[in-house]
Order: sequence, then C-alpha cells, then structure tokens
Amino acid sequence: MAIVRSLCGECAVGCGIRAVTGEERSLHLEGDSAHPANGGLLCAKAKRLRDGCALDGRLLYPLVEGRRQGWERTIALLARRLAAVLSRHGPGSVALHVGGGMPTEDYYVANKLMKGFFGSAHIHAPWRGAIDRLHRAAFGEDVMPASFEDIGSAGLILMIGDAVVTDHPVLFDRVQAMRAESGVRLVLVAPAGAGDGLDVDLHLPVAQKAIAPLLGGLLLHVHDAGMGQADGRPPALAPPDFWQSLRPGHDIWSVARTCGLSPQGVRDFYDLWASQDRALSLFSAEDAAISTAILNLHLVTGRIARPGAGPFALGRAANGMGAREVGCLADTLAAHRDFTPDSIVDAQRFWGARTMAQAPGLEGEALLQAIRDGAVRALISIGDDAGAMDWLAQARSGVALSIRASTYADAAADGWTALLSAPVGIEQDGTMTALDRLVSRQRRLFDLPGEVRSGWYMLTRIAQAMGWGDAFHYERPADIYREHVRLTAYGNTGERVLNLKRHAPISNPAYAELTPWRWGEVPFDDGRFPTPDGRARLLPLQLSSDAAME
Repeated sequence: MAIVRSLCGECAVGCGIRAVTGEERSLHLEGDSAHPANGGLLCAKAKRLRDGCALDGRLLYPLVEGRRQGWERTIALLARRLAAVLSRHGPGSVALHVGGGMPTEDYYVANKLMKGFFGSAHIHAPWRGAIDRLHRAAFGEDVMPASFEDIGSAGLILMIGDAVVTDHPVLFDRVQAMRAESGVRLVLVAPAGAGDGLDVDLHLPVAQKAIAPLLGGLLLHVHDAGMGQADGRPPALAPPDFWQSLRPGHDIWSVARTCGLSPQGVRDFYDLWASQDRALSLFSAEDAAISTAILNLHLVTGRIARPGAGPFALGRAANGMGAREVGCLADTLAAHRDFTPDSIVDAQRFWGARTMAQAPGLEGEALLQAIRDGAVRALISIGDDAGAMDWLAQARSGVALSIRASTYADAAADGWTALLSAPVGIEQDGTMTALDRLVSRQRRLFDLPGEVRSGWYMLTRIAQAMGWGDAFHYERPADIYREHVRLTAYGNTGERVLNLKRHAPISNPAYAELTPWRWGEVPFDDGRFPTPDGRARLLPLQLSSDAAME
C-alpha cells in the first residue's frame, strides 16, 4: 500500500487528491484537504480516475502498420520517415494535435520539437477556446487576473452561463460555501432551468445568445453613469468610436426586449453589479462574445487587480493553462511570447533550434484544408481527446504518415501508421497549472504497465534519433521543468508576468516534493499592464448573435 498526493486532472480546477494504492492496481481516493484548489472537496468527476485502473482494452505496446514493434525499432522507423517528409516538403509539412489533459512537460517538449526543429507551428488544440487571445489583446499577455482566493473576498459573484454550474462542481461548491459563510451576493445569468434548486440572490433566465447583449448594456450603463474606475490608474484605451458603436441595441429597453426581461429587472441587475466594488465574474472561456464583454466591463470599472474582483474565465481543458505557458498553440511561442522577430531569435538561441518556425501556424479547418492541399504530409497526435475524433479522422486520412499516442487498443482500427502506447491520467508524472495560475504536481499513482511510455519520452527519443540529442537530453520530467522555468526568465526583465525563475535551480528531490504555488502574485496590481505603454485595451465587441439587432 502507498499514499500519494496528486491531482485529479479531470478538469481545470486542479483539485488535489490523496490516493491510497494497493495490489492489482486497487485505488482509494479522497480530496486533499491541504490543497488550495479544493481544500478536501472532490466531485463525481474524480470517479473517472478509477476507470484507468483496469488494463482491459489498453494499448500496452507500440504498433506500426497494425503490427507490434519494440520501441527501438519504432522510434528509428518514425525518425526516418519524419526526416524524409521534412527533406522532401520542407518546414511546415508536419502538424500536431494535442489533447488538453497532459502534463506541462509533455507540452513543452512537443512545442519545442515542432517549432524549433520541424519548423512548423501547425498545432491543433481544439480545447483552447477564445480567452487566451482575448487576454493577450486586452492585457498584453495571457494572464488570468483572478484566483480562487478571490471567491472569499468578493462582495458579489456573477456566474454566467449554465456551464459554470455544471462543468466545475467543486468551484461552485466553494462559491456556495462562501455565500453561507460571508453572505456574498450571488447572481446567475443563464438559460431558464439552469438555476433550479440553487441558492442565488438573483437568477436572470437569459438565453445563451442574449447574454453578450445583456453584458454590453451593463457596460454602457456604467459608462454613462460615470462609474468608471476612480483609483487614479490610467484607464484602458478604447478603439475609435467604441462607445458610439456600442449604443445601438444596448439601452435598457432594447436589452430587455432582447433578453426577454422587464426593463426594471435589467436596471436592478445593473445597479446591483455597479454597487459592488468587489465584483468577481465567473464565465466560460468558450464564448468569445461573452468573454469580450466581461473583460471590457472589469477594465472600464477598475474591478481587476484587487482582492475579490476580476474576470475569471473557466476553461474546459485540465491543463490548458500549462499548454499556454509553454506556447503549445498555433499562434504563440513558448513563455508567453508572440511571433515577433526578437522572440523568434531568442527562442532559436535558447533551444539551439535547427529550423525555427517563423510565423504562426494553422489549426482547425484551415489546417485540414492544408492537409487536403498536400502542404502538410505528416500528423502527430498526443493526448486522448474524445471531442476531436472527427477532426482527427479527417486529418489522418489526408496524410501519408500518421502517428498517434493513445491509451486504448481500439485505436488500431482507425488506420494510423503508428500507435504509441501512452499513459492514462493516474500514470502521468509532471506538473499542471490550474485555471488561476496554481502550479501543482501530478504524481504517478501506478507504474507504467507493459511498454507504455510518457509523451515527453516518446518525443524526446524521436528527436534524439533525428540527430538532435544535444537539445533533447531529458531523462526525467524535472529536467524539462527546469528548462521551461529558465526560458520564462530568459530575456525577461519585467516585460512578461510569467517568470518562474524562483524554480530555476530546483533539484530532483525538490521537484518530486513540489507543493502547489502560484506564479504572478497579484497581476497588474500596480496599475500597469505588459503593453508598450502600460495600459490595457478595450476590445471591439463580438456580439455572437443577431439578437441584439432584433
């Protein structure tokens, strides 16, 4: 029997677990009372971890063209074939798909190999949502400005959309507990039926497509009432004609018609929100229009970078934040850098890159089209992703070389050139970053069965076989973590909030015993943002429906 403190890894809240493991992969789970994300709470999603205990149906060894192969032969074959694709078709001829639940160390190696050595930024991450792009446009960097601790300091919590209630039960339980303890006001804006049985002060039953117009009206209301920030900080810069373009369809009466509410009900909601300096907004990161409205609202009113106030976007990927930190996306470089000439040079120098990607890559439908056109000839997929199976089937059928790291043997029927046996969540070892920048250790609960290998190991071995062993010398996840940490500090004299330099000298034992910690302290608390002039930007409205125009 062994007791291991690890992470649930089933959603982006990042709940800590206390696992008791026994013979024949028996497992008992409970919430880790010492972990700041959940304080001992655990929801039904954690039960899925027990599904990984059974080995029935698992892929326990590599398959090449449907036949079992050893790792040495598999790696050598894939290295030769990838080298041939790159030689014949050049940088950008390889694409990558990534699931959302892998350790940060896996994402780091995948991104480094793709952008620094394959010369390709074609990375499909279907779980990413819109919030990382909006954070960069508004704040100058993809930084979550709020944390779970803000729940305990808030005077009013605005919960937007039914997914906030259903997809993050532990987070909602914390909100309800704080409501009982401190009397925080709770407002739910979600379609009718979503708030049934919930203890809230106000439920506005608004259809999903009408939520953005409702918030746009609130933004106009606080502006016209002169309720902007009054703490002396420089106001956010607005696009030309921002306020004038917001006016059509956003007066209280038009918003009431759009949302199916009474004008008085809309006004009461607006006045309630405006009366609370400590207002925290919880919303899904999937909807660009809602996310845009919320970021603008908090910037205009100054309800950001203070205890109990801020926009808190809820993503669906368990470690989407970690993937974003290391730049494992089509349009960013590692360490929160963009594709600027200086950043490209810095990344190339730091990595010792052979063929550095020079521009953002393709994803989604645009990447599928590049595959159909023959511009992309090889596809690598790491991380199981049930929501991406249709996309993967189309992409795989269009390339000559398809490589997938998978946990289940039934993937062999899908026609992949090579299948690499990958770990399930309870077998992963590395770090993950929760929604609020909290970095925690995900520790392996069971030894890797059969010939299963970690994602970073597979990609490192391929890189070594292709002649890049000097740049891919990793023997354990701690080696990758240290390099990731050093890259966040490389050339960073304060331009970026993401700077993990305190862990640059971390030892292997210290990494093994790493306790949860949050980077970024309280972002933007000095009133400055990582933009050229230090000011945030209001974002052009993205009303996702035509409801506001009816």
